[in-house]
Amino acid sequence: MSHVVIRGIPFATSLRAAKGGAKELLQRDRARAQKFLAGTSHHTPSATVGEYSRRHGHQKGTATAPSTTVPSGTGGSSTGANSSIDVTDSGVTYTMQVGVGNPATQYTLLIDTGSSNTWVGANLPYNPTTSSQDTGNTINVSYGSGTMTGEEYTDTVTLGSNLVIQNQGIGVASSTQGFQGVDGILGVGPVDLTQGTVSNTLDVPTVTDNLYAQGTISSDLLGVFYEPSSNANVPNGELTFGGTDNTKYTGALNTLPLTTTSPASRYWGIDQSVSYGTGQTILNTTAGIVDTGTTLLLLATEAFQAYQQATGAVQDPNTGLLTITPQQYTNLQSLYFKIGGITYDFTPNAQIWPRSLNSILGGNEGQIYLIVSDLGSSLGSGLDFINGFGWLQRFYTVYDTGKKRLGVATTAYTNADTN
Repeated sequence: MSHVVIRGIPFATSLRAAKGGAKELLQRDRARAQKFLAGTSHHTPSATVGEYSRRHGHQKGTATAPSTTVPSGTGGSSTGANSSIDVTDSGVTYTMQVGVGNPATQYTLLIDTGSSNTWVGANLPYNPTTSSQDTGNTINVSYGSGTMTGEEYTDTVTLGSNLVIQNQGIGVASSTQGFQGVDGILGVGPVDLTQGTVSNTLDVPTVTDNLYAQGTISSDLLGVFYEPSSNANVPNGELTFGGTDNTKYTGALNTLPLTTTSPASRYWGIDQSVSYGTGQTILNTTAGIVDTGTTLLLLATEAFQAYQQATGAVQDPNTGLLTITPQQYTNLQSLYFKIGGITYDFTPNAQIWPRSLNSILGGNEGQIYLIVSDLGSSLGSGLDFINGFGWLQRFYTVYDTGKKRLGVATTAYTNADTN
C-alpha cells in the first residue's frame, strides 16, 4: 500500500497570548528542556528508538495490541512528577483535528514529536461510544509545567478519512494542568517515552506504530511540513504518515542516524554543529533534539552566550528574549547548522520572531526579538540544543522509527522573508 498523505485538514499554528507573555513561554520551554535533560532518570531500563525496534521486532503484521502489558503488580502505576517526560503547553503550538470514537468526536490536539502518549479530555470531555473500551488501567504523565492523570481506554482514532486506527491506546483525562485552549496531545515521539505512564503496561504503541502494524501505511515513518506565518491560527502544515511528500521540500532529503548520546537518544535526537556566519563556530558537534513541542531555538548556555555576543543583542526586560536594533538586524549573519554532513542556512529572517505577532509575546510593536534562547544548561549534558518551532518552519523533517533515523530537507520557505 502506498503511503497516505493527509491533505486539507487544518494543521494550524495556534498562537495565543499567555498571561506572562514571552517570559511564561521561556519558562515553559526551559521546564520542558529540563525534563528532557533528566530523561535517563525517568525510565527503566534506558532505551532508544532502536532498542524498542529490536525488542519488538518492529515489522508490519506483528502484534498490535493497544499496549504491551506485563503481569499485574510488576508494572505498577506511574508515580509522581518523574513518571514521564512530555509536552508543555508552550502557548505557541501546532494543532490538528483528531476523531476519537465511532461516531467520532473531534478533538483539537497538539502535535508533539517530543512525547508519545495520545490523550484527550483537557478541554472537551471524552465521549465514549460503541468502539470505546476501558482497560481498567490508570494513566499519569508529568510535563515541564503541568500534569495529566486519568484512565486508559482503547478506541478508534481517525486522523483522516483513509487513516483510521483500531484499538488505539488513548488516555482520558480526569485532571490536567497547563493545557488551556486544546483538548490533549497527539504523541508521535519514540514509543519508549510511554513507559511508566500507564499502570500494568510496559509501553503504548503510538499512532504511527499502529498505522504501520495494521497495514494502513507501508513504512513506519512520519513526514512533517510547516511554513512560517505572520498570522495566528491559520492552516499552514501537513503531516505525511508512511512516507514523504516530495512537493513540500526542495533538493535532496538528507537522512542521518539518530544520536547514541543520552539523554538526547531517548527522543528524536541528532548530532549537529552550529556556526554564526562563516567564521565562528558557537556549538561544536554535539547531541540534541528536534522537537515540535518547543517554541524557541534553544542552545546550551555557552553557545547562547557566544551568539548573544556575536549579534550584539541585549536581553529585553519585558519579554526575556534577546532584542536587536534595526541596524543590528541589517548586520545579522546566518546561523549554519551542519547536520549529517550537510550545512543548512538558517537566515537572519528565520532568527527573528514575526513582528506582526509581537503582542503574543507582550512585546512592543515593531521591535525585533530573536528566537534563539538559553537552554539553561552547560555544554556536555548529552542534550545541548533543541531545534524547536521556529527552526521547523524552515525545514522539512522526517521521523523514521523503522530505520532509526531522521531526515532533513530545505523547503520553499527556508529563505523566505516572512518575519
